[in-house]
Amino acid sequence: MTAAPRRIDINMKELEEYLKQGRAALGEDGYTKLKAALETLEFLTGLIENKDTTIQRLRQIVFGASTEKTRNVLPEEPEAATTPEGRKAAEEQATNTPEKGNMEKGAKKRKGHGRNGAQDYTGAQKINVPHQSLKSGDRCPECEKGKVYAQKIPAYIVRLVGRAPIGATVFELQNLRCNLCLEVFTADEPEGVGREKYDETSGSMIALLKYGSGFPFHRLERLQGSMGIPLPAATQWEIVREVAAVVEPAYQELIRQAAQGKVLHNDDTGAKILDLMTRRREVGVSEDPKMRTGIFTSGIVSIRDGLEIALFFTGGKHAGENLSDVLAKRAAELGPPIQMCDGLSRNLPKEFEVILAGCNVHARRKFVDVATKFRAECRYVLETFRELYKNDALAQERNMSAEERLAFHKAESGPLMKKFEHWLHAQIDEKKVEPNSGLGEAIKYTIKHWAPLTLFLRVPGAPLDNNICERVLKKAILHRNAALFYKTENGARVGDLFMSLVHTCELCGADPFDYLTQLQRHAEGLAKNAQDWMPWNYRETLLRETTPETAHS
Repeated sequence: MTAAPRRIDINMKELEEYLKQGRAALGEDGYTKLKAALETLEFLTGLIENKDTTIQRLRQIVFGASTEKTRNVLPEEPEAATTPEGRKAAEEQATNTPEKGNMEKGAKKRKGHGRNGAQDYTGAQKINVPHQSLKSGDRCPECEKGKVYAQKIPAYIVRLVGRAPIGATVFELQNLRCNLCLEVFTADEPEGVGREKYDETSGSMIALLKYGSGFPFHRLERLQGSMGIPLPAATQWEIVREVAAVVEPAYQELIRQAAQGKVLHNDDTGAKILDLMTRRREVGVSEDPKMRTGIFTSGIVSIRDGLEIALFFTGGKHAGENLSDVLAKRAAELGPPIQMCDGLSRNLPKEFEVILAGCNVHARRKFVDVATKFRAECRYVLETFRELYKNDALAQERNMSAEERLAFHKAESGPLMKKFEHWLHAQIDEKKVEPNSGLGEAIKYTIKHWAPLTLFLRVPGAPLDNNICERVLKKAILHRNAALFYKTENGARVGDLFMSLVHTCELCGADPFDYLTQLQRHAEGLAKNAQDWMPWNYRETLLRETTPETAHS
């Protein structure tokens, strides 16, 4: 047997010093890879030291969690097929497989599968090509009796071309010099060229690539350089910083609009700001034991009148503190909003009253984590949640109002959840489950948060889960995985601004590239009336400006 490795206590700061000493020998590529490996080691060590991290949970974090659908978490037992009921269920499952369903005549294809039609290329340049020899009303060359007329739907040809994300045009202005007086005469620049080297579309594209698609500055610099259009990373930062100053009123108005929402979702994820980390390291925990060491990106999604607004805040504050800052802009005459979050106390705003809703997905995941050890009990729980979500999907499919959805859930989901609540208490009260086991902890968590988890049975419009906020935070996680960190707090704020504007555009179905470009081109109007330049109404504002007579009619 091999001997156990000898334990050596060493901190991350010391390892970083060793790494810096060997940077020249490792080279930049080797240094970057080894630094990433050390950060991964630090992350995994922290997980192992956390008493709440199980081996199964650690495997999911490291290797990626699989889908948490009931059929994957708890697959049917092999012996189930030996009973008549099991065989019948297997036959029904085989009959309803997507492969067989797609072969049936008239079967509906799953969304997202198949080719993109010409109508999907909304941002493409469209060129009308008339027929070379015929026009509407001409005699048919085939039968020579009828007449040809234009159809509403033309034939389409789609051609895609590749080009650099940031294009460039070089205007060569001819210079003429007198051979006697040596005076130089330069050709006038073409009309509409402008004085700025980088126009509005350049800033919009860089911001969209960096904060919308997680494309780091240095990576774009290499791509642009390889295509013969140099664009240094430092220049990219200067451009987006200037654009951020122009579109700042839209960001502030977005925060104000979000504060008036009926439902607000919030959560946070980890982040890094190097300057803030350095200052905290210089102060040291010994000088200030209460000093907060964590840095977070908080995501807030506000839902108001069918609109969804996404906000991002990166810094030392928790999600609840950032939500308090947003609610400080809420109109006094409005009542408390519904707040959806998980069970962490740091997600709650301390200074403002809210109607708290709990995330059923978080409660369900507690049972998913222990499903392999308590199969029968967890199967009942997962099937209960499955029926609950089927009811909610049906309410959405029928386009029910908030009040109609509440009545529907009371009738269909109310008895289901009442039975589930009785089952939860019976497990603990009748000592059917060890309270300190994984299943016992999951049951106690659900009982503790039962009132917020079932708010949808009492308040119109209360959501079931916090999934929309989890999806929004993926944009921050995408940026974090690509860029690793922000250098300064100002850089983090610029990132929050662009991610808020870009993702709100995506939630509202607006074009983020066009939106950022139009904000720059109409900076004066934006500064005066920012409420007219939101992602959901800026096109109407543009239309009014181009047709002023309509505004007076």
